[in-house]
Amino acid sequence: MDDKDRKLLSALRHDARASLSELAGLLGVSRTTVRARIDRLQARGDIIGFTVQVRGDTHRDAVRGLMMLGIEGRGADRIVRHLSGISAIRAVHSTNGRWDLIVEIGTNTLEEFDDVLSAVRRIEGVSTSETNLLLNTKKQVG
Repeated sequence: MDDKDRKLLSALRHDARASLSELAGLLGVSRTTVRARIDRLQARGDIIGFTVQVRGDTHRDAVRGLMMLGIEGRGADRIVRHLSGISAIRAVHSTNGRWDLIVEIGTNTLEEFDDVLSAVRRIEGVSTSETNLLLNTKKQVG
């Protein structure tokens, strides 16, 4: 990935609906080159999709938190698959350090949030966990 690809990704993060002409002008290349770069970035998996954020999405989850998980053995892939099936889980991240996975959770109520925590803790192979509620988002990217 070169500087033009990074600049293109930055522009798309800011406005994924920007026209090829706008992006071409920003990068100083042709529309065809922009299209080819986007296609290449998608084919390589650097761009995995495009999305729309609506006002309701930012207020969708009244209760949000991060759950850090310690995994025993080599069951991380199986646990990630299991976590992916829980609708209140917004994202699962692998990490380094003390924790093996960081799970983003969003629910409407504290009771629902607690139910999700309990369900995750019951997954075979989850050995330890720590959870932090997110109180306020100072900056949203994307």
